[in-house]
Amino acid sequence: MQHTTATFSRRRWLTTTAALAGATASYSWLSRLAAAADDDKQRPKRSCLLLWMNGGPSQTDTFDLKPDHANGGPFRPIATSVPGITVSEHLSGMAKWMHRLAVVRSMSTKEGDHARARDHLRTGYLPQASIQFPVFGSLVSQQWTDRDADLPNYVSIFPRGLFRAGSPAAGFLGPQHAPLLVGGTADAEAGKLQVENLSLPDGISLDQQQRRRELLARMEADFLNQRLGPAVDSHRGAYARSAKLMSREAAAAFDLEQETAATRERYGTTAFGQGCLLARRLIERRVPFVEVTLGGWDTHADNFPAVQKLSGVLDRAWSSLMHDLHERGLLDSTVIVWMGEFGRTPGINPQAGRDHYPKAWSVVLGGGGIKGGTVIGRTSASGLEVEDHPVATPDLLATVCLALVACSPKAGPAAMRVLWPHLARRTFHEAEAAHT
Repeated sequence: MQHTTATFSRRRWLTTTAALAGATASYSWLSRLAAAADDDKQRPKRSCLLLWMNGGPSQTDTFDLKPDHANGGPFRPIATSVPGITVSEHLSGMAKWMHRLAVVRSMSTKEGDHARARDHLRTGYLPQASIQFPVFGSLVSQQWTDRDADLPNYVSIFPRGLFRAGSPAAGFLGPQHAPLLVGGTADAEAGKLQVENLSLPDGISLDQQQRRRELLARMEADFLNQRLGPAVDSHRGAYARSAKLMSREAAAAFDLEQETAATRERYGTTAFGQGCLLARRLIERRVPFVEVTLGGWDTHADNFPAVQKLSGVLDRAWSSLMHDLHERGLLDSTVIVWMGEFGRTPGINPQAGRDHYPKAWSVVLGGGGIKGGTVIGRTSASGLEVEDHPVATPDLLATVCLALVACSPKAGPAAMRVLWPHLARRTFHEAEAAHT
């Protein structure tokens, strides 16, 4: 990717923005992203893959089992590739990849409402009526834009229920950093993957389409040139991005028919499975930020059959994705984040379900600069309390920023170091030397 130069320092811009939002206490995670983008030597050479578990997955039934407590439920822990670390019996594929994963078992946040918690975990800020904060993917897009790329910087696959109406994903960064959405509501229900309006109308060739674009540009040039501003820039940018997406090279990235039937079957024929396969194809093409959503985790009733089914879908797709990224030499250049907006109550309710629980829950990180075979934090025997190393949202996102840029946080504030010393695959000295 080519490093693009903004009209003023990105570091200054993001620092100023963060200062304006100072009421949110821990804004400092943004400064690492800005500092890296402001220095060519610290540009990230990695993509970020977010596996978003919409609804809030039960940590007690996935990565933090409590088999010796009444809250534990019927699922049994199984051994993994790392002695002493166990996961649910329904995640046997991912158990084999634990040496490349780090489980944060001590997430502790404050938002128990789905919409507010999603905003918090995906932006790093508590929701504020006066400011529309960009989601993390949009921040990555803004920092590392390649204007010559055919593919967008941020792709969201099956984002059903992920973005609230009236709350743009890119927030104050503008629509040019909004995600390309793949698979709308109807598509998600049918398990189809497609980008709307990507193909040309019947009977229209690429040459005809190009001539029409040139005619449109000439017709609207005077009007737009007299009304310069963000709206005009967004209008022009939207047309330019759409045209690039309609190129043969870009369209090919979304064509899963180019994969073998065996590969598609290995990921699973579910929407999430095929979404993970598409994510791999996009990461191969160096798209900086890709997210795939698996919904259904809001298990207030009948938690255990629902989580078992979801775990089967997740395990098949995620373990196949890990295998392919490893085989293609992409696992070290891809930072993987598995999380939802919160966890579930350790206690089981009268409907055999688990309710919202932001107080003590789990996130999984992997690939990239993350040291695998690691567990951060500990919850109590009941799962109700964090007993060691509580982790807040800014700490988590700071860690992802550091993993993306693979540099030392020694100049950063203490909040940035909460997780990194435990998760960095290299020492501070080694990481710093790699960027000098």
